[in-house]
Amino acid sequence: MSSVQITFSVLVFLVVLALAFDFMNGFHDAANSIATIVSTGVLKPYQAVAWAATFNFLALFVFDLNVAATVGKGIVEAASIDHYVIFGALAGALAWNVITWLFGIPSSSSHALIGGMIGATLAGSGADSLVASGITKTALFILVSPTLGFLLGGLLMLATSWTFFKATPRGTDRWFRRLQLASSALYSLGHGSNDAQKTMGIIWLLLIAAGVTDMAAKRPPEWVVISCYLAIAAGTMFGGWRIVKTMGQKITKLKPVGGFCAETGGAMTLFLASGFGIPVSTTHTITGAIVGVGSSHNVSAVRWGLAGTIIWAWILTIPASAIMAAVAWWLGRMLL
Repeated sequence: MSSVQITFSVLVFLVVLALAFDFMNGFHDAANSIATIVSTGVLKPYQAVAWAATFNFLALFVFDLNVAATVGKGIVEAASIDHYVIFGALAGALAWNVITWLFGIPSSSSHALIGGMIGATLAGSGADSLVASGITKTALFILVSPTLGFLLGGLLMLATSWTFFKATPRGTDRWFRRLQLASSALYSLGHGSNDAQKTMGIIWLLLIAAGVTDMAAKRPPEWVVISCYLAIAAGTMFGGWRIVKTMGQKITKLKPVGGFCAETGGAMTLFLASGFGIPVSTTHTITGAIVGVGSSHNVSAVRWGLAGTIIWAWILTIPASAIMAAVAWWLGRMLL
């Protein structure tokens, strides 16, 4: 592809904006990693965010960059990307994240970014520049990831209940308080991998468009990889407490055994998605796992009205962020 003319100052501004989105992603989605371990009382909030942020960053050494490759080259045609599209996508996604954070709604930062890319690309060059296969795969996993989280979380809860049915509640609680440290660490690894790589893909697209990086490169520059993992870990450290309350206390009541099963089921789903390079929503995944754990006890243990509100936020995320991104693309044409 031929590079577009992007001044150095605009390039730096957009990289910083992308890292700001990555930080906001960690801030917004901190609840996904820590809500269960905080609500069960295993760790205090400040301990939980430090624990989660550490494993967000350690994902750097565990996973290949399959998700970054999907976002960078599998959602929109790289030849259609310029700095206006990148600005629109990031601004639209950031706007939706801020709105949902203010209302304490656990929406998907991942799908806000995908929606932003779609909206800005439609505004800039039309539908022909979209990659249907990548968008279809991402859209399919809006249903698959929470369903898989639901099934794995619920099945793990049932298996654990049968395995420990003779154990005393106090003994079970003591064991699973320890095990939940491991399950939350695994979930944070999956969260860091899948979500940080989406921002890597955006910056990679920007660098390709500016002619800084060769389109044939197999992975983004190393400074992009490290800075994205650092940004999401820093965002998690500050945590979005409004959403923590919704995820950890309002959907269903969790004990350490339930928190362990929800986190383990969610981590298994994220590891699978990251391995196949599928950008999924960590919010959808852990919400499905929490609902699955609650349902395994009693269907009435889940506050289905709140769950329905969350699902509506999921449905609206891509179109809402796409509209905001299209508006931001138009503003970017005037400002950049």
